[in-house]
Amino acid sequence: MALNVAQKLIKNHLVSGEMAPGKEISLSIDQTLTQDATGTMVMLELEAMEIERAKTEASAQYVDHNVIQEDSKNPDDHLFLESAAKRFGLYFSRPGNGVSHPVHMQRLAVPGRTLLGSDSHTCANGCMGMLAMGAGGIDVAMAIAGEPYYVKMPQIWGVKLTGELPDWVGAKDIILEFLRRHDVKGGVGKIIEYYGPGLEQLSAMDRHVIANMGAELGATATVFPSDGEVKRFLKSQGREEDWHEITADQEATYDIDEEIDLSTLVPMIAKPSSPGNVVPITEVEGEEIYQSYVGSSANPGYSDFAIAANIVKGQQIASGVSFDINPTSRQMLTDLVENGHIASLLSSGARLHQAGCNGCIGMGQAPASGRNSLRTTPRNFPGRSGTREDSVFLCGPEVAAASALYGKITDPRTLNMSYPHVNEPDQPTVDFRLLEEPLALEDAKKTELHKGPNIASIPYMEPLPDNINVPVLLKVGDNFSTDEILAGGARVLPYRSNLPEISKFAFEILDEDYYNRSMDIREKTGHAIIGGTNYGQGSSREHAALAPRYLGLKVVIVKDFARIHLQNLINFGILPLTFADPRDFDQLEQGDTLELKNVRETIQDSKELTAVVKEKNKEIRILHALSDRQVDIMLTGGLINWVKDRQQDKA
Repeated sequence: MALNVAQKLIKNHLVSGEMAPGKEISLSIDQTLTQDATGTMVMLELEAMEIERAKTEASAQYVDHNVIQEDSKNPDDHLFLESAAKRFGLYFSRPGNGVSHPVHMQRLAVPGRTLLGSDSHTCANGCMGMLAMGAGGIDVAMAIAGEPYYVKMPQIWGVKLTGELPDWVGAKDIILEFLRRHDVKGGVGKIIEYYGPGLEQLSAMDRHVIANMGAELGATATVFPSDGEVKRFLKSQGREEDWHEITADQEATYDIDEEIDLSTLVPMIAKPSSPGNVVPITEVEGEEIYQSYVGSSANPGYSDFAIAANIVKGQQIASGVSFDINPTSRQMLTDLVENGHIASLLSSGARLHQAGCNGCIGMGQAPASGRNSLRTTPRNFPGRSGTREDSVFLCGPEVAAASALYGKITDPRTLNMSYPHVNEPDQPTVDFRLLEEPLALEDAKKTELHKGPNIASIPYMEPLPDNINVPVLLKVGDNFSTDEILAGGARVLPYRSNLPEISKFAFEILDEDYYNRSMDIREKTGHAIIGGTNYGQGSSREHAALAPRYLGLKVVIVKDFARIHLQNLINFGILPLTFADPRDFDQLEQGDTLELKNVRETIQDSKELTAVVKEKNKEIRILHALSDRQVDIMLTGGLINWVKDRQQDKA
């Protein structure tokens, strides 16, 4: 049977299940990736599950999000993560080494492997011919412990690239065009696989840009073949021996077919406040900007910065514009310095920041209120930048640099210059010190976990009750993101290892009084939340499930869920349900009281429950799509309890 690349990767790692779309499968995981905003909880989960040693071929812990050290909380957690990496046998990347995804690509990514990461943009490493997926932290902890990862078999969406990109159009415009066509829910339940002659002009880092923002489509993964370009990249990183070819069989087919003619593309831009709100740049050309920002995991390549540097070389950026440069790895920053590109950027008036996620996650570089910010980052959800009422546009580096020169959104095709084609260095810097090697087992056993005063253990989670009688504390609309459930940024993320404290920020963007109202009834009844379609899109941060769980959230009823957040709710014992009839969403309001009876028995025997809306004396049919394994996890109160029960049974 002829197979495409995604099918080959799945078949080679299939532990259980049938490769039929919609069926639950489990996959063996070769590598894992954690970063500091989510990794602290993963390390605490490994401790809670009494894991001795990582059983993957490679697991890495990066510090790239919480790099601002305004007090002791972040540096204390950095020490904790370093000690945990040593204790559990992980690679460790120190603050300033760079963003996890491009560093992992440079140092650890191997074609043909599976990678599971506690960051939704882990899918970026699909550019290397890997099956790379984002997941909740506790799923990654399970993978580190050697357990398979469970997911519904996706449809494979084949996207044939033809033609050649015109000047001033880059990889970011390809994925923005795809988002324009399909919006932020278009990839749910799918793996997107790119192929065709158009790949020949896309570098490995260009492919990283496209694979990275597959997360914005809600896709399970994005896959590229491992071809000559991937071989070239690995050779440049001193790892040619890790390359082997993985391409689709000649007669391979796809569940869904699509084509993008690269020659027809124009510079694109996503307007506030969704990555799917994409238009050609000509529709917003001329709008004034306060900030222009180059970098992040969505444009992490050498050429992304070098092109911007060549555009502004010898010129001055517009007065009043903050031109922010966020290098994505220390290794790449060294090359940009040696080749004069950083000097060109600084001479133009740019501000250089340390290698890391930085403003992408609201960790510094927040824009002024009421002003437009132009960014090469992957997301522009409300408030994600660190400014509550922000106005963030997403674009490629060509648009960002051109706009910085004029102080307004500028079509780079109107610049009075030739397109600055950039070649990557023939011999780029290779810094093997970016990752500290795992300790030998005997040395690891002697390592004490360093826990600062801001680290709190995960509290016990009560099993799912048989009868649920709760008020609806919040009702939200479609595409409600995890950034809106629990914001990132310098105010919030330093409390990522302190559940009682970080819970105070839950849903504050929507309702500043949610914390107080939920705490008032947490021990009495708990509460429910009602939502629309694609609930929980965006970041994989499990705090968006864990914090509301701590505050008494028992059940979420929506039209449908984003993949990672759905699993996070299950992992922490929050019952995820969907309306049998989506029109019933309109029948429920904040303040209604819901009663569900015989829940435990019903979800084991049936996919349909009945919710009684007391105030309206109305019954609403509710569905669940839990597998038998997920039902067991729900009944015990979450994945940590489930793991402990299994360990006790084995003992």
